[in-house]
Amino acid sequence: MDCVFYHKKDSPEPCPEGNHRLCQGLIATLQKLPPTQPQPHPTKGLSLVLGAQGLPNSPFGEEAAPAPHSLTSASLTDPCSRLCSKDPNLASAPSEMLSQYVRQFGRKLVRRRLLKPRKESEIPTPHLNILDLVALGLGSTLGVGMYILAGAVATNIAGPAIIISFLVTALSSVLSGLCYAEFGTRVQRSGSIYFYSYVTMGQLYAFIAGWNLILSSLINTASVARAWSFVFDSLIGNHISQVLRENFPLHLPYFLPTYLDFVALSLVLLLTGVLALGARESALVDKVSTGINLLVLSFIILSGFIKGDLHNWQLTEQDYKLAASGSSDTSRLGLLGSGGFVPFGFDGILGGAAICYYAFFGFDVIATKGEEARNPQRSIPLGIVITISICFLAYSSVLAALTLMVPYYQIQPDNPFPQAFLHVGWAPARYVMAFLILCALTSRYQSVMFPTSQQICEMARDGLLFRVLIQVHAFTGTPLLAIMTAGILAGVMALIFTILDLVDLLSIGILLAFSLVSFSVLVLRYQPDQNLIKNEKTEDGLEMCAQDEISPTSEPEAGTSNPLKSLCNPISTTPTQKSGQIVYGCAFLLVLLLTILSLLLALWPSRVFSGDPGFTAGAVLLLLLIAGITVIIWRQPQNPSPLPFRVPALPVLPVLSIFVNVYLMMQLSSVTWAQFGIWNAMGFAIYFGYGIRHSLEEKSDPKPSTSTSQTLHEHTPSSESS
Repeated sequence: MDCVFYHKKDSPEPCPEGNHRLCQGLIATLQKLPPTQPQPHPTKGLSLVLGAQGLPNSPFGEEAAPAPHSLTSASLTDPCSRLCSKDPNLASAPSEMLSQYVRQFGRKLVRRRLLKPRKESEIPTPHLNILDLVALGLGSTLGVGMYILAGAVATNIAGPAIIISFLVTALSSVLSGLCYAEFGTRVQRSGSIYFYSYVTMGQLYAFIAGWNLILSSLINTASVARAWSFVFDSLIGNHISQVLRENFPLHLPYFLPTYLDFVALSLVLLLTGVLALGARESALVDKVSTGINLLVLSFIILSGFIKGDLHNWQLTEQDYKLAASGSSDTSRLGLLGSGGFVPFGFDGILGGAAICYYAFFGFDVIATKGEEARNPQRSIPLGIVITISICFLAYSSVLAALTLMVPYYQIQPDNPFPQAFLHVGWAPARYVMAFLILCALTSRYQSVMFPTSQQICEMARDGLLFRVLIQVHAFTGTPLLAIMTAGILAGVMALIFTILDLVDLLSIGILLAFSLVSFSVLVLRYQPDQNLIKNEKTEDGLEMCAQDEISPTSEPEAGTSNPLKSLCNPISTTPTQKSGQIVYGCAFLLVLLLTILSLLLALWPSRVFSGDPGFTAGAVLLLLLIAGITVIIWRQPQNPSPLPFRVPALPVLPVLSIFVNVYLMMQLSSVTWAQFGIWNAMGFAIYFGYGIRHSLEEKSDPKPSTSTSQTLHEHTPSSESS
């Protein structure tokens, strides 16, 4: 390597200032960099750190800038003189090289996944109408969440006001669903939030989304197994739980249950083995599961109208004492709160809303069908709204029936519905209900287990997780390691976590994923054309590049003496590189302010709304800053490129969606946040220790281009800012 650090390739001289690891590290880094075109003039080449070789993506462009300082031959003879010299003119190179290294590292974080062009025969024909999309959404959403959530939330968190909690969750889901619809239609392929994020936002962003999707799928699997265990135990008189509680008791704090649920663990491992042997997801089984769920929900609603008592929405402390005196086991009674319809106040409603997100988990499958939907501009948003509305009506009706049949503090958190029929004296219906719920949970298990292994395989195929996970077993024809890994993780979760712990952790993952989607929609609409063109490879493997560094329709940016005026009144009528970077910066600042405001409202709501000068002034200041930044984003030019669906009221709707999601996340416990932090710390360790160096994009990174047109995935606003 012929550079200013070495005058001999084989025997570099020691650093005159000592053994500086920084110098050696930078030299080693430079040795690994790919070569570019020779510098146009030797003296200009010496102005950079390298002599005959230049740094890729140099801040000076293709031609080196004039040398800022003259270098004598003596300054080039020892290998580290420029790095270690006390002369400030010569010591400027380390910061220059460090800046280059940071930029190179930043570009790795925002590399986008390249899409291969498809043949005409591989493009699906649009065939799904609104009814098909609604049926698809209901099949993925309706049923399982109700069996798992109803008892835990109604007993100790929200009471009968769980109906209002579901309404808050439904409205928030609509906001997130509309953002998801636009996000999915940007990439005309079927996929997950991980796939869409990788194509549009970059590698690190996609890894965070994908890693938390794995968490959500694992918890979904563990929750179904745990619920199945409780329902089965109730059918045989709770003998299993009594034996486990006596022989495997746990008295540990925070998240662990009172006993290890080996039934749930066994169920997970058994069905994991079935999948590993080659079982496939069946549309018929999904339809049967949906039919059973509708039958169960209808039966509960009708029973509530017949056996319900409005007095159960008007309970007082006297009723609670009466129930306690007539019960042989007062430990099975929940909390009273203040009684009435809203026994746990506004905090209980919001706490329940954060957890109830689990019941709507799955509607996003509609947004992934933009390529197969007829008239996606209309069918996808309508399909999402109709699906969420039907789910809310079904869930609210069931919850109304449940809380009318049984006082909320007597609802059994783990097994609410069969016990409700026992409470009203319909013992035979209890067994019928338990059997139907078991059938519904069993048939749904495969549909919650499949996405876990699929997500692991997709990330491993991209190199972000260990590639050994995608090895297909010769006998079974399945990715055995991926399935077994997912099964073991889900089984351990089902063994040691309670249902409420699992649902809390799942909710925070879903809320984060939907917040990422809303953020993506907020910033992508304001990016110039070269950042939004189809990110595809040509058939010979070369990338399709933007034709111009600036979109042909973009107007040149002009300087202005008033920066604030340029923010609120941009000269260009179409997005430019500068306006796109402004939106990125404002969006990150907006998320920070929304997080602080959510913390303030979640931790000290009484002091904010009671007129406390400090807290009220802080909240008002945050609102003013949020409004001002939102106006700045709104004033930036939007990209006019047509999309199958565009979120209305941009940027207000995505900002509102982010705020609601973040605020609901703040309602969850500190233990849930700690568990969530541990999971993501494990993910970052895997990504920075393995994924960033073994990803397909790392291996396929082209050498820096010498033309003015740059590849799409290298020149996004986020990469430039990195």
